[in-house]
Amino acid sequence: MNKGGAKPKGKVNIKWSPDFAYAVGLIASDGNLSPDGRHIVFTSKDIELAKKFQQSLGISGHIGKKARSAKNEKNYYVVQFSDVLFYRFLETIGLMQKKSRIIGKIKIPKKYFFDFLRGSFDGDGSFYSYWDPRWKSSFMFYTIFVSASKEHVDWLRHEIQMSLGVMGHLTKADKSSVYQLKYAKRESWKVLKNMYYDAKVVCLSRKRLKVERALAIERKGASLIK
Repeated sequence: MNKGGAKPKGKVNIKWSPDFAYAVGLIASDGNLSPDGRHIVFTSKDIELAKKFQQSLGISGHIGKKARSAKNEKNYYVVQFSDVLFYRFLETIGLMQKKSRIIGKIKIPKKYFFDFLRGSFDGDGSFYSYWDPRWKSSFMFYTIFVSASKEHVDWLRHEIQMSLGVMGHLTKADKSSVYQLKYAKRESWKVLKNMYYDAKVVCLSRKRLKVERALAIERKGASLIK
């Protein structure tokens, strides 16, 4: 019981900002809400991303390690903390327990959508580039968002289309459990420019470097952020 009727306080300052939206994107992709109704868990192979998650929410604490299966080494980093107020807030915007296949729309303020998208990209997305041997000097690159929930990936596609006028391409292999939303070349460039709209945005550095290198080839040295 709270003494003097004081309101309970959480570890996280629940206030929308670019960093806060980025952290919500990480939770939507690589995080989960525990069945106990109070713990938030984020898991990543990147220690940098685990630290960026803490930084974005303004929290600190031990970063653990675990294996995804009995055969694996403990090569996943884990941030776990208890915050009932933040947990309940996440439920109000569309997150839930065992969300992988049932997550849908997330209630993100429009001005922070691409910060959320950058978090989703750093958590579960990918980027790759290559020289297409079919055409002379043809360099291709793709930005990809992944989800086991079609409703969620359809929502991402809709929001990106409404903001940037690009359609992307939705795929799912016969034996795969996940949907891939892909953006190629010019569409990809538009998405990336909006995710990395400032040189100081919080992000996973290795992914951004990969993007920068590919776009430098495409634009003959042009930087993603001018």
